[in-house]
Amino acid sequence: MKKFLLYAFFTLPLFAYADGLPDLGDASQELISPQMEQQIGEQSMFQIRSSSTYMDDPELSDYLNNLGARLVANSPEPGQPFVFFAINDNAINAFALPGGFVGVNTGLIQLAQTESELASVLGHEISHVTQHHYARLVAGQRYDSLASLATLAVAILAARNSPDAAMAGVIGSQAGAMQHQLNFTRQHEQEADRIGLGILEKSGFDTRAMPAFFERMQKATQLVEGNTPSYLRTHPVTAERIADVDGRVQQTPYHMVPDSLDFQLMRSRITAMQMIPQEAVVYFDDALGAKRFGNPVAHRYGLVLALLRNNQPQRAEQEFATLQKQAPNNATIETLGGRIMQLEKPDKDVIAYYRAALKNFPQHHALIYDYAEVLLQDQRYTDALKLLDEQVNRDGNDPKLYDLEARAYAALGRRQEEHHMLAYFHILHGDLGGTIEQLELAKQAGNDYYQLSTIETELKQYREIAEAYDEKKKKKKR
Repeated sequence: MKKFLLYAFFTLPLFAYADGLPDLGDASQELISPQMEQQIGEQSMFQIRSSSTYMDDPELSDYLNNLGARLVANSPEPGQPFVFFAINDNAINAFALPGGFVGVNTGLIQLAQTESELASVLGHEISHVTQHHYARLVAGQRYDSLASLATLAVAILAARNSPDAAMAGVIGSQAGAMQHQLNFTRQHEQEADRIGLGILEKSGFDTRAMPAFFERMQKATQLVEGNTPSYLRTHPVTAERIADVDGRVQQTPYHMVPDSLDFQLMRSRITAMQMIPQEAVVYFDDALGAKRFGNPVAHRYGLVLALLRNNQPQRAEQEFATLQKQAPNNATIETLGGRIMQLEKPDKDVIAYYRAALKNFPQHHALIYDYAEVLLQDQRYTDALKLLDEQVNRDGNDPKLYDLEARAYAALGRRQEEHHMLAYFHILHGDLGGTIEQLELAKQAGNDYYQLSTIETELKQYREIAEAYDEKKKKKKR
């Protein structure tokens, strides 16, 4: 049985009702500890991952996390773990959660005209985390028990991701009362601007992008209040803030910073995924034709994606041949090449292609997932498990890996391992009931003593958490 990296972290803090954890009601505690911040962030992420707006796209996720890692390395806390993710929403919004979770709406990515503008927003959000602004906001407030973590997490998520209080129907009165207190103060915003600007400069981006992007967003405030971008409601952009940031950047030397190809590819990817396929084909054809504008490589990439979605594989292959010559040695384009190759080539050529591509880009998630899918389709289940085990040992918090492993075990008739992997998949989506159900099925499906011991221990602890959760709900009803 492989080493399960999630087990120690998720057994007790999952719903924050188990005993043995710090008490948020301790009056002597002036700040929420980093451990508590991590738990609050995880609580929110359980809800986000189960939301239909959560964008489970490995290409976009890898891009955001690579860009974010570059910025975090130059932050005040370079050792702080961060996870960056996309929300499939055209609203202009980005938000940070305690513990280093940063969400970015596709609308904001599309609004950014340069990579430095997008990086300026991420730098600002990173600063909210490294400066522990949430902990400072709730410092001195009392909570009846650690169970308040769940309520606090929902309130933070509502304040950051739904400033319209659209989540009011699903958050309790306590969370509703908290929500209005969780908007950052003017001092917090100014501090995040100042530190974010420093991160931007140290990371080699154009610092002038920050005031330029803020000013463009500020113009949106001229709209009626109901249409004001979400980001502006939780991060009010005032003339004073823009002037302060602009004054700082004027003291730094100007240097033009070109966008990375990946930034342009991701913007085209979002467009190709969100538009009606036929309209997307027309859009990218137009961009590459007489009305040429933007990056032609990125537009051709978007065109290939649109053609595939529009069931035009032959033309997609033709356009990709040109694309591959224009931008060799790019992980995103290599991944697209694998999908193009699967249209006609025999399996052995496809497998050889992915094996070679992963040597060049061993940590590119889209390649890993697609290669595993190809191995499963070719009934090479043992090879698929070897690949997936290596990735789990590298990143035990990736639910997609457990889903793929469950499929491989199912094909091999190894039901105990199948259900055990599905339990890990469910726990990463915050589904406690589904986790317990899969662990019970795993317990019934096999007789491997070592695995049974692990499964019984996990099942016992998750049941205790579920019982504590139910007891807490009963007390609230009394």
